[in-house]
Amino acid sequence: MDSSKVKVVVDAMGGDYAPLNVIKGAFEALKLKSKQLELILVGNENKIIEELKRNNIDKNLFSIIDAPDTITMHDSATSAIKSKQNSSIVVGINLLKEKKADAFISAGNTGAVMTAATLILGRLKGISRPTIGATLPSQKGSVLLVDAGANVECKPNFLYEFAIMSSIFVENTQNIKNPSIGLLSIGEEKSKGNNLILETNALMRNSNLNFVGNVEGSDIFGGKCDVVICDGYTGNILLKFAEGFLPLLKNTIRNYSSKSIFHKLWSGLIAITLKKLLKKYDYQEHGGVPLLGVNGTVIIGHGKSTPKAIKNMIFAGVEMYKKDINKKIEDKIIENQNQKLK
Repeated sequence: MDSSKVKVVVDAMGGDYAPLNVIKGAFEALKLKSKQLELILVGNENKIIEELKRNNIDKNLFSIIDAPDTITMHDSATSAIKSKQNSSIVVGINLLKEKKADAFISAGNTGAVMTAATLILGRLKGISRPTIGATLPSQKGSVLLVDAGANVECKPNFLYEFAIMSSIFVENTQNIKNPSIGLLSIGEEKSKGNNLILETNALMRNSNLNFVGNVEGSDIFGGKCDVVICDGYTGNILLKFAEGFLPLLKNTIRNYSSKSIFHKLWSGLIAITLKKLLKKYDYQEHGGVPLLGVNGTVIIGHGKSTPKAIKNMIFAGVEMYKKDINKKIEDKIIENQNQKLK
């Protein structure tokens, strides 16, 4: 392997349309950044080679590691990790642990990726729970929602650590100096919310984070802050609700266009405009979301990831690795712990 290149392990069997979409996305990434990138395809070797041949892609462009077991979207995360040691997820993350790769990306079973990464790689020093974030649109451009579903049950210190990790991630990937952090609650006043919110609010107010206080649901799209913190139960419901809005909008336009030729013409213009305006909020543009808090660079993608999304997942992994975000998170956590001791 060329040590000058960033080595990314790609879960070739991850996603609803694997290995086809994964291989096509990986090939697109290589075409754009072959001098800076080395890709390791992990999965059923026979299926990978068969797909490469079918699409006239030179297999020598990649390193291929056989992992005959497959963890499906329906498998229980913990039991699958134990029973399917030769799966693409387990083998791929072990490559990361063994320092044979710099990043791992997968559009496979999210729970299995998170469980394997936590058990195999371990947590960063000072981190209680790893977390995942999701990018949503806002009037400021975008907002990072954390936790997006990794931790259904949370404690105040979990949310506080999520805020620290998210702040560092946004500052380094979006070039936003000292990102503003909001805590999702039922009211802006610091006295509003359940015990989890009240205690977390106090922790954040006494920290050196750029904490803007409690935010309400309407503030997320309103652009009140760069990061919104909540427990994974709330965050995942909110994320799925937001994901359902675009299909509703498309269906509304489709129904409107069916009424007459005039309506159809107007709908066509609206659809073209909306497509351009909403492009930067398309999950394919971001590729995937980071698993923050584990001792390695891991990017998790949507199960329905297209080749474009896979390509951008790979680039997201390269960026996170190059910017050494995990080291910056550990340093910040240690800094906060030392401040508490003073």
